[in-house]
Amino acid sequence: RLVRDLRSEVKPAVFALRPAAEYGHGLAPAPYPPVPLDPLMALLESERARAAAAPGPPQSVTPRERAPQGRADGSTRQVTVAIDPGHGGEDPGAIGRKLKARVDAEPGMRAMLTRDDDYYVALGQRVQKARRVQADLFVSVHADAFREPTARGSSVFALSESGATSAAARWLAQKENDADLIGGVDLDRRGPVLARTLLDLSQTAQISDSLKVGRHVLDGIGTHNALHKPSVEQAGFAVLKAPDIPSILVETAFISNPDEELKLRSDRHQQKFADSIHAGIVRYFASNPRLARA
Repeated sequence: RLVRDLRSEVKPAVFALRPAAEYGHGLAPAPYPPVPLDPLMALLESERARAAAAPGPPQSVTPRERAPQGRADGSTRQVTVAIDPGHGGEDPGAIGRKLKARVDAEPGMRAMLTRDDDYYVALGQRVQKARRVQADLFVSVHADAFREPTARGSSVFALSESGATSAAARWLAQKENDADLIGGVDLDRRGPVLARTLLDLSQTAQISDSLKVGRHVLDGIGTHNALHKPSVEQAGFAVLKAPDIPSILVETAFISNPDEELKLRSDRHQQKFADSIHAGIVRYFASNPRLARA
């Protein structure tokens, strides 16, 4: 006889188990809720409950939950936007700096730059900087180029599914990052299958949110410049691979196109690009409150 105390209504299910290793045939009782739970959030909630019951100071295992947009008075954490200005080196990143000023002027928002001068920062370090400040959004701003001078238009990219798969493997391979990849859950303490599943769930949600914010930003840019393609594109850019931060890459214009090069050199047009990206970000957070972290 097996007795289980339950916290809520469940539906019963029993599965037969085939012999494995030294174990013979078996039965596995597996009650499940009438409404399926989000497996990632269920695990995070159990981690929070376990940490709260443990002696000593509370541990940082609180999951990220939907919450109202932050306010400048500090009563709610501000929305943090990580802005990645171009490649570095000779690229001045002027639009990135103008975008930072616009975000900082928005109530309840703040911006950080992955670099604040004309020096090179490795792509992986850009993502790590965004994660260290617990950014709610990562925006990489670039100028495109092509061998034909007729190529023109702005583009917005999110991470591709294939890029997410390779990124999950890379994150799991970097043991020093395992303890704080998704909501403070230590993936190193999980089995490899569960750890990979949790990371895949987190990265899938990241791509979904990235496509949403990318659509808003693309609509904003489209009011100022021609679009290279009418929809958000997807690719495996290294700077888009944070597992827990919605991330987009904006190609503002083609610097190889003489007309668009003039726009990129113009302070007035730089400001318009920054304003249009900022407008898209604000629209996104208005309809998709940021994921808060306690």
